[in-house]
Amino acid sequence: MKGRGMSLVEKIHQDMVGAMKQRAVERLSTLRMVKAALKNKEIDQRAPVTDAQAIQVLTTLIKQRKESIEQFTKGNRPELAEKEAAEITVIEEYMPKAAGEEELRQLVSSTLAELRAQGAQPGSKDMGMVMKAVQAKIQASDLRADGRLVSEMVKAALAG
Repeated sequence: MKGRGMSLVEKIHQDMVGAMKQRAVERLSTLRMVKAALKNKEIDQRAPVTDAQAIQVLTTLIKQRKESIEQFTKGNRPELAEKEAAEITVIEEYMPKAAGEEELRQLVSSTLAELRAQGAQPGSKDMGMVMKAVQAKIQASDLRADGRLVSEMVKAALAG
């Protein structure tokens, strides 16, 4: 994903310059919006944004776009929904690979196995602790996953 130790923020800036030179209008406007969101995060915390924080910002932007698509589709505005979908495509280029369902299932079960090996007996009341452990494992694997899907899998694994 990244070349020569370049941060995600630097990569987005470089691609923005490339989009300007290519006169790729839609891509450029999406990258400008992403860069502005990252800049706001930097200003809020008064420190440079780490790659992990940048990915959180991108995740939020994607979530917002998906909600907009839903609204535009309900409001019978397909052209606006398409614009949002195109923005998601650009933003996702900078995200870690999405974990597949099978991959997630394995991460959930291996996390539970590790917790049990450490003497824990996670039940449905330990949902938060298990979720935290699974999310950490997903990040460590350089993947990303839909939180709702992970939550459902953890809930099912704890119930079963």
